[in-house]
Amino acid sequence: MGTTQEAAAPLVLEERNGAVVTLRLNRPEKLNAFNPDMARALVHGLLRAGEERTVRAVVITGAGRGFCAGGDLDYIRNARSRKSVQDLQELLKLGKEMCLAIAGMPKPVIAAVNGPAAGGGMSLALACDLRIASEQASFTQSFGQVGLYPDFGATFFLPRLVGLARASEMFYTAEWLSAAEACRIGIVCRVCPAEEFGLAAQEFAQRMAAGPPLAYRDVKRTMIGEAHNELEQALDEENRLQVHCFLSEDCAEGLAAFFEERPPNFRGH
Repeated sequence: MGTTQEAAAPLVLEERNGAVVTLRLNRPEKLNAFNPDMARALVHGLLRAGEERTVRAVVITGAGRGFCAGGDLDYIRNARSRKSVQDLQELLKLGKEMCLAIAGMPKPVIAAVNGPAAGGGMSLALACDLRIASEQASFTQSFGQVGLYPDFGATFFLPRLVGLARASEMFYTAEWLSAAEACRIGIVCRVCPAEEFGLAAQEFAQRMAAGPPLAYRDVKRTMIGEAHNELEQALDEENRLQVHCFLSEDCAEGLAAFFEERPPNFRGH
């Protein structure tokens, strides 16, 4: 359930600047971690932006100091304590919908990563067509720390960007990458000083919006092409395997260790 503060403010802020729509995740007190309500709001914002002909570029960014901390671990812990697969599946289904909305719209979607992007938050950035980062941004595939399988398309997108070996390392170690390292290995295309990031992200998006929409549509269609079906299959498999891991004792242990601020003791069951 959302808090009173969350109910009073939109969970995704929609800002229009010419032909650019910015979708700003708006749970700053949670580092913009996803619960179903925020995920649903992002899906709806993406669908509206995709259908609006006067919108020619979309930016996804975060309010406050974080981009997105991934799935809300309070929500996931509560669901795990009740072994409520349905609650987890609701979030995973929305993650699939946002990835397909990004892939399916005929215009560029830019992740403006203003701060930490962890777990599903990093996966969301990977699902976008382009990524720019503040020098304060950082990236991690942190699912293993809580005994979960990656989601939101990470296993599809990350190996394509950085190669199998580097992607495997990130999945296994949950290491944090700086913005500079993420740029060096090809996850982001540019890094900007923090104090200039908001303006730089808008200028970048305006440049995309000023480009030829028909050509960009066809480039995106070609880049995704037949892989669209593969993406959908990968999302379905991620969701199946995350549910499998969610029901494990290792997941319960990983979540407990996270909240108790101690190393987890995984036993493989």
